[in-house]
Amino acid sequence: MTSAMEPPERPIVAGIDRGPGHEDLVRFAARDAALRRRPLHIAHALELPLPGGSISDEEESRSAAKASAQLVEHYQRLACEEVPGLSVGGELIMGPAEAGLVERSVDAELIVIGHGGSGGFARLPLGSVSWHVATHAQCPVVVVRQSETAERPDNRVVVGVDTDDASLQALDLAYLEADLRGARLDVVHCAFDVATSPTGAITAAPVDPALVRSGQRGFIDTELRRRCDRYPGVEVNLRLDHASPGPLLVEASTGACLLVVGSHRRTGVRRFLLGSVSAEVLHTAHCPVAVVPVQHEG
Repeated sequence: MTSAMEPPERPIVAGIDRGPGHEDLVRFAARDAALRRRPLHIAHALELPLPGGSISDEEESRSAAKASAQLVEHYQRLACEEVPGLSVGGELIMGPAEAGLVERSVDAELIVIGHGGSGGFARLPLGSVSWHVATHAQCPVVVVRQSETAERPDNRVVVGVDTDDASLQALDLAYLEADLRGARLDVVHCAFDVATSPTGAITAAPVDPALVRSGQRGFIDTELRRRCDRYPGVEVNLRLDHASPGPLLVEASTGACLLVVGSHRRTGVRRFLLGSVSAEVLHTAHCPVAVVPVQHEG
């Protein structure tokens, strides 16, 4: 018997829009919801007044709301066709998409959103909504780009790791996704030398790069062993490289079904995905990208 105090299931929320590519987004979200045994919630944003109109144009506003509601219903039907028997709900968010999706992320298991910013995500430059949601949501966010996934991708999940909390949370999600999919997990670490890295501290004493790399490898090996008992069926491939992290992760994403990276709450996507590197991964990866947030107290 289910307790009356038991919290409701946390849904997978798909933020949908008009235009090409959102069919793939909904199909991805539906399959992931089925794997996680979670309900799927389709959400679309409508911000009034419409461009070129005014709030007094009630007929135009009603027409826009009706069209948006029909769009939600269309994607609900698509999700049910993709995964028969899946619990699918829908909602029309009145207001800015980024604020509405971030608000819903508090109670969501996962947010799935497209790469662009047009249609229901109007008035914002391309990609700004997905970027805002990915860096402010309280749950992991998957950004799906149009035509980025091969028809038959490798059954492989890629995760970028570093020696920090964000990477460990990303590693947890990557293990879970690989286990649910029966996929291989490719763990990618970009081993920069502290003495030569642009983010490394300037020290008076020389730093032995071999010791730095040994410490990084030992840390990652320890974290992988900690997850072996929980996910005994996951095959893990560890790749350590001195290449720049952005291009390396984009390359590794080719043919993969998911790329996972971590994000710190205070600084958006932190050291492992610094500045242009984070944009490069989210905008040019060849598979959906999951961004896992890490919150800090204070």
